Amino acid sequence: MTTLGKTAATRSNLVRLRRRLEQVQRGAALLRHKRESLVAELFERARPAVDSRRAIEERALLAYRALLDALASAGRVDLRALGWPTREVRVELAAHDVSGIRGIELESRPTLVRSFAARGVAAGPNDAPASEAAEQFERLLEQLLDAAPKEMFMRRLGQALAQVTRLVNTLEQRVAVSLERDAAGMQRTLDEREREEHLRLKRFARAFGTRS
Repeated sequence: MTTLGKTAATRSNLVRLRRRLEQVQRGAALLRHKRESLVAELFERARPAVDSRRAIEERALLAYRALLDALASAGRVDLRALGWPTREVRVELAAHDVSGIRGIELESRPTLVRSFAARGVAAGPNDAPASEAAEQFERLLEQLLDAAPKEMFMRRLGQALAQVTRLVNTLEQRVAVSLERDAAGMQRTLDEREREEHLRLKRFARAFGTRS
């Protein structure tokens, strides 16, 4: 990216180039500060996110083991019947903003773990594995609901960090470098013109002095 070939080498254009370079450098500095804030925010949330994922994996393992036990005990048809009736789960979300990144927070959710009575079925002598599987999956769903908004915001933080990094690199490695090169070239052109003008004046002075 160069503008020197299209812009006349004048003092006013050189001043404009340098002002633009200063603006680019200030913009890059602001973006670097934002990048540092995003990195700090990302690192602050990274450890809780890792712990949450590990807890979800452990709960999912327990839930699917319990499901296998329930299938072995009750069979697929009876186990599907125990899953009725279905229910609607309502949660309350709130918008929030961190370092200019918009996200959502889980404000409230219902308790999802239910007893057999709350599920509307009577517990039979062989229904203990089914009850255990249901409870494990309800606890898993609670963990997933708690983690989902945080995971989404972590993803947005990562995307914003990548975008800011690209902008900083573009400004520092392309735009600023091009402006510095153009300003240096224009300065050289102006210096050469001044030297040539100085030489012409000296020759004129000598010629005028000789004629006198």
